[in-house]
Amino acid sequence: MPHPSQSAERRAALAKRILVIDGAVGTPNRGFGLTEADARGERFAKAEKDIKNNGDLLHLTRPDVIGDIHRRFLEAGADIIETNTFSGTSLAQCEFFPAGDDSRKDPEYFQRVLEDRFLNDLAWEINYESARLCRKWADEFTERTGRKRYVAGAVGPMTVSLSQFPDPDNLAFRRITFDQAVDAYRHQIRALVEGGSDILIVETIFDSLNAKAALAAITDVFAAEKFQLPVMISAAVGPGGETLISGQMTEAYLNAMRHVKPLSIGMNCSLGPEQMRPFLAELSAKCDTFVSAYPNAGLPDPLSPTGFPYLPEDMGRLMSEFAGAGLLNFAGGCCGNTPEHIAAIAKAVERFAPRSVPESKHEMQLSGSHPYNLRTGSNFLMIGERTNVTGSPKFAKLVKEGKLDEALAIARQQVENGANVIDINFDEGLLDSEAMMTQFMLLIQAEPEIAKVPIMIDSSKWSVIEAGLKCLQGKGIVNSISLKEGEEKFRESARKVLRYGAAAVVMAFDENGQAADYEAKIRICERAYRILVDEVGFPPEDIIFDPNILTVATGIEEHNNYAVDFINATRWIKENLPYAKVSGGVSNISF
Repeated sequence: MPHPSQSAERRAALAKRILVIDGAVGTPNRGFGLTEADARGERFAKAEKDIKNNGDLLHLTRPDVIGDIHRRFLEAGADIIETNTFSGTSLAQCEFFPAGDDSRKDPEYFQRVLEDRFLNDLAWEINYESARLCRKWADEFTERTGRKRYVAGAVGPMTVSLSQFPDPDNLAFRRITFDQAVDAYRHQIRALVEGGSDILIVETIFDSLNAKAALAAITDVFAAEKFQLPVMISAAVGPGGETLISGQMTEAYLNAMRHVKPLSIGMNCSLGPEQMRPFLAELSAKCDTFVSAYPNAGLPDPLSPTGFPYLPEDMGRLMSEFAGAGLLNFAGGCCGNTPEHIAAIAKAVERFAPRSVPESKHEMQLSGSHPYNLRTGSNFLMIGERTNVTGSPKFAKLVKEGKLDEALAIARQQVENGANVIDINFDEGLLDSEAMMTQFMLLIQAEPEIAKVPIMIDSSKWSVIEAGLKCLQGKGIVNSISLKEGEEKFRESARKVLRYGAAAVVMAFDENGQAADYEAKIRICERAYRILVDEVGFPPEDIIFDPNILTVATGIEEHNNYAVDFINATRWIKENLPYAKVSGGVSNISF
């Protein structure tokens, strides 16, 4: 198991220079002229489908070829070599080795894949053996050169999406569930770690929700095994800076991923350096982690021998411009980049100082497909609550009647009228709240004008909250958690909120009930804050306290101080619980 000091070692190296990531495996692989028979070897000779394009298998059938590519990248100057595991999950490998009949609309198919012994064993071997092969070469070059070389366990985007709606007649249908994606990723990650990875890299992110599933799997493995490795995150963006499938803008992607406190966030694939530069510059300016960039060798060009137009000297020149502008901590290349390209990049960036990482401003940073940041001096964060069956009779009626298109129109109207966040709640006795939350959230994914804002998942039942979080590609808010059921339950809920990358409303409520006076409000809020920040590691800027205004102006004497106590508790929270936010609900009397 990797030693914890390796993280400090990496950070020390990153403070001195830009570290170099290797290039594409597929591009140099073409130079070997491998045939379908070479890819199959004896082991896969009877495979029913062609597997030549299944590059992940090559370190099982032709480890000499993949090992030689690793060697050449290390000789070129790479500090980090990636495992050849881009499609290393059972869910991706089933494209080449189907688990029975694969109906495009069969919701049970991928569950069969996850339970298929052959595919699970194959996925484990692909990741474990690839990490071991990288480990062998990285250690050899560390010893040979005296410069530490690292193995990055590559976690790819899968071949099936959690955000894409494959059936135009049923926009809430997805081929896989969030839990299925997490299961497959956990299996891959354990094998990468067991094989000797120093780093885990979630890369070529087309779909932000798939990436969040991978990050949840990493969180699960770290918690179960009681250790951590550094995590790098890298998205593939389109010409407008959006993730290619889920359409999440650059800053929104940053906001959605930063909860795992990654070593770096960056971009790779899809674009050449010129097209990537403005989005990388935006990321670099706003990111409080290290930043990576390993673009393609230009845009695809079928007339070029490598399929991409840029020669090594072109990539060296362009990446030196990135480094000279102070945008980078990691530099490398993706598709089309050979060992010669990486040598040119390594030479080009070695004379530049790495990007300085800014201090966190501890601002609440939310996102849908677009970002929403609550900064010092910002106006109120306005939450639209009409998509809430407990507060909107019209919305409740539409949902009960199954008129979800009209219910979505209410959500859209709230966004058009200026809501920064929309609150979604299905807590009603006649509804299957969990199923409805899932269906409605999936329908929102297909509505760009709604999906652009962050979502507040609102329920008194944790199972309903979790169902909503599993459909949330951005960073939303959970409403709510509290100490009502004691500290252990509170910690458990907080860790789960953090696992999904959300902020949380924290009610001033403990084992003895709702805080009614000033002293109870500040006592409960301080106790919750200390547990969240000191024990769970919850970002303080993502805590939204609701100190309970309660029902004012009733004429009952014991209620006379409710509003004043709320205001005073708000002032105390702002002065004593750094970066925490406060929410006030003045709706109780209308209920």
